[in-house]
Amino acid sequence: MNLVTLNQPASAAAEAYRTLRTNLHFAMLEQPIKTLLIATPDANISATAVLANLAVALAQSEKRVIVVDANLREPSLHMLFDLPNGQGLADVLANSNGASDPQLHATSVPGLSVVTGGAAPTIANDAISSNRMHAVIEKLSGLAGVDMVLFVAPPLTAYSDGAVLASRVDATLLVVGAGKTRRENAQKAKDILERAHARLIGAVLLNAK
Repeated sequence: MNLVTLNQPASAAAEAYRTLRTNLHFAMLEQPIKTLLIATPDANISATAVLANLAVALAQSEKRVIVVDANLREPSLHMLFDLPNGQGLADVLANSNGASDPQLHATSVPGLSVVTGGAAPTIANDAISSNRMHAVIEKLSGLAGVDMVLFVAPPLTAYSDGAVLASRVDATLLVVGAGKTRRENAQKAKDILERAHARLIGAVLLNAK
């Protein structure tokens, strides 16, 4: 995975993320979006890379952004930003005293902070479905000065974590890959989001020629 928006800002890929940022802004004119899930139908596509690059693009436009690794089954966001994975989201959700203050890791990008995944829980879906997860979302989105909180979850067709999270955030952006995502899986992911009463604002097509 590569942070092209940070390491190759003049590339066509980085410009595509800036276009995505603009399109997201237009979607927000219709209805405000403070919390956003980046989701993918299956494991063939990395939603984490899209999340990270979009977050960098948003921060570069002077937004204060928090990204949260809610893929507790295979957390990888910390590797993209070269951060430790201790005291992440899973650790907060496992805290029986109900604490809802996940550690915010600063990055080299001004205005961009990261909540890592932490130690994988025994049952990830129970953690994401918990009241503590709801408290985390409320806490992060309510922080002074924060413009957006972005989340990534496991593939929608493989696990139910993403559907649960989609039902709790303001909107969801679906990531599909040309030549990688099967049409039936994309449709299944869309159906899952509809059943979760999630607000699907669009799709990102990767690897288009």
